[in-house]
Amino acid sequence: MFLNFIAFQIGWFACVLGGAHGWPWLGVGVTAAIIALHLYRAARPSTEAVLIVLSGLLGFIADSLLTGMGLLQFPSGQLHRHFAPYWMVAMWMAFATTCNVSLRWLKPRLGLAALLGAVAGPLAYYGGAKLGGVSFAEPLASLIAVAGVWTLAMPLLLIIAARWDGMAETDRTNAAPGKSAIADKPV
Repeated sequence: MFLNFIAFQIGWFACVLGGAHGWPWLGVGVTAAIIALHLYRAARPSTEAVLIVLSGLLGFIADSLLTGMGLLQFPSGQLHRHFAPYWMVAMWMAFATTCNVSLRWLKPRLGLAALLGAVAGPLAYYGGAKLGGVSFAEPLASLIAVAGVWTLAMPLLLIIAARWDGMAETDRTNAAPGKSAIADKPV
């Protein structure tokens, strides 16, 4: 669990610093390696990959909406000025690797997840701004909008993660309830 959290932090810094210094591909490369390692360790990599792709899609839509509204501005990595940069999408994908590992405990606590999203989301973007990865046209309005996005995104990602949990060991042949397919012992 700790390594999962550290891997995400490495990816986050690589994305933000790469984007800030005109090397947007750097964060994408580091994140790709983190995701590859995560999928290698997954019990069902294809299931976990769906979660990661859905998270990237959600991030692209959310951050493109904020970018298109002029609330977020990025120094590099945008294919169009109204779209989120690809390194931000990679960061959302890296975040998805935490949903079924280090943030697993949060899945049954969606209210708490929304509250954490409302606080941690803006803090992450503010930290990214301090490192030069993003700037805000109107800082207060931008951070409130980010809080709104992450208030919704955090529980949504955890709901998606519960459905597309490739990290949990399960029996593909539908073992009887109360039995573990792995050791064939009661759970």
